[in-house]
Amino acid sequence: MATSDGRVRALGYVRVSTTDQAERGQGLNIQRRGIREYCRAHRLVLLEILGDEGISGTSGLQGRPGLAEALSRIENHEASVLVLYRLDRLARDLLLQETVVERLRLGGGSVISVSEPDVDSNEPTRILIRQVLGALSQYEKTLLKARMAAGRKLKAERGGYTGGIPRFGYSAVRHEYVPLESEKKIVARIQVERAEGATFQAIADGLNADGLHAKLGGRWHRGGIMRVVRRNAQGHGVGEATHRGSRSD
Repeated sequence: MATSDGRVRALGYVRVSTTDQAERGQGLNIQRRGIREYCRAHRLVLLEILGDEGISGTSGLQGRPGLAEALSRIENHEASVLVLYRLDRLARDLLLQETVVERLRLGGGSVISVSEPDVDSNEPTRILIRQVLGALSQYEKTLLKARMAAGRKLKAERGGYTGGIPRFGYSAVRHEYVPLESEKKIVARIQVERAEGATFQAIADGLNADGLHAKLGGRWHRGGIMRVVRRNAQGHGVGEATHRGSRSD
């Protein structure tokens, strides 16, 4: 789709996930600026820059409303070019990348990457380069996820907070455990009663009778008391490892 003076109409598309932004420094503003500068330099009429913030490049169109709208508008001939800052902003999954590129082509549109020339060419070598870039992006994403998983595992082994509901006796502040005094008092009571010979179930019954709740206002059960005792027996109170020497009922 071109204007009356022959200039091509374009839509921009930006995307960033939390991990992408941290690893690459590719914030949305950097992407938008790069797209605008490219369109000015190449005399493209930039209608709008659409985007998806905080969404993984492996997500399909159902999870990316910005990309879905861009494709729809190009298929409706409102524009004929989709401009990206980098090809991996389109997708971090090779199959998804090629599916979107083909859908644009069938709809009469094309893709332009500000950082990588001729990614939408029909020339065999250019197709190969585009697919290699897509495969590398997918590999990089997989590698990053593996590193993050390893980091979370190591942090958990060291007793650190890795997400979810914090363990009893602690709250989570900026991804770190912080002692919660109201719950620490209950932990202390559990330790004293257990040292005096009370069973796990008896301790749970006593806490429930006194209106002292577990996490999220829940009732105490034998298993919950066991976890509190075992974690504190390790000496740090937040680790996953169990204390094999603790006595049972």
